[in-house]
Amino acid sequence: MAVGGEEGTVTGRAPTLDEVAREAGVSRSTASRAINGGERVSPKAQAAVDAAIARLGFSPNRAARALATSHTGSIALVIPEPDERFLTDPFLLGVLRGVNRGLVDSENQLVLLIAHEGQSPGRMASFLNAGHVDGAIVASPHRGDQIEETMRGSRPVVFIGRPFVSEGMSYVDVDNVEGGRLATQRLIDAGRRRIGTITGTLDMTAALDRLEGWRAALSAAGLPDDAVEGGQFGIEQAEAATHRLLDRVPDLDALFVASDTMAIGVRRALQARSLSVPGDIALIGFDNLGPAENMTPGLTTVDNPLLMMVQEATRILLDRIRDPQRPPEALVLPARLVERGSV
Repeated sequence: MAVGGEEGTVTGRAPTLDEVAREAGVSRSTASRAINGGERVSPKAQAAVDAAIARLGFSPNRAARALATSHTGSIALVIPEPDERFLTDPFLLGVLRGVNRGLVDSENQLVLLIAHEGQSPGRMASFLNAGHVDGAIVASPHRGDQIEETMRGSRPVVFIGRPFVSEGMSYVDVDNVEGGRLATQRLIDAGRRRIGTITGTLDMTAALDRLEGWRAALSAAGLPDDAVEGGQFGIEQAEAATHRLLDRVPDLDALFVASDTMAIGVRRALQARSLSVPGDIALIGFDNLGPAENMTPGLTTVDNPLLMMVQEATRILLDRIRDPQRPPEALVLPARLVERGSV
């Protein structure tokens, strides 16, 4: 083993914390604090330790760092959905890609939690609350997940999508009520008068809010709002819901569908009945993800600004982990209609 110079730099093995302290000319405790977050460390000492780390090639022990700081270095992305939906839903896959990309410049590792069939509602919440991660981003929250109640006042958590009990919680969402209203008003402006909707899962605020916007636009125009069927945010479910709705409301001339993914199932049902879009039935979706552009004609839809939502949720979470006293943030992004050929 070779020891070089008066500074005590060591080659041939990993340098130790003592050697970093000696190289920087500070105490071992100061070096430890500087490495583990810089608390109560002067700028001069921090700079000296940073320079020593660079010269020696020191790599902090993550386990020891976790003990010293009460941080695990891990962030959870929670998807309270079964894996079959997660793997086929462009919104959820986009969330995963976005969060993973947002953590590139941090030292945090991503832990993915997906619901399993038969799993008790509180299982994921209990895992999160047990200290295995420093915080969590929850996408697609449902009523009854118990994550809101369990995480409140505990580890930092940010929701993508407004939770049912939002007071005191951080979340990022699009204005779903306005999005539903915009979509329905566009159908009204196109001269449609028997306008139905295929809703998402009604234990989610997004689905309820989009339904509320649909109803608000119809009410303002004096049009009936009884043409409603649930599609559960799934392709097959939306296809079946469309058939039920057409059986019940044969004079339907327009549909607002609460997700672009469900619009795939809606189109299948319409094609099976030889109904054209937009000739027989005008169609508007919600999300502006892959399916909207790939349909023929292209699907007019409400833009769900996924990239911005994920970026903001990741920023809020990292800020709250760095500063646990930071107040919760609620950010609602504006809805925007994207015109294509389905109206």
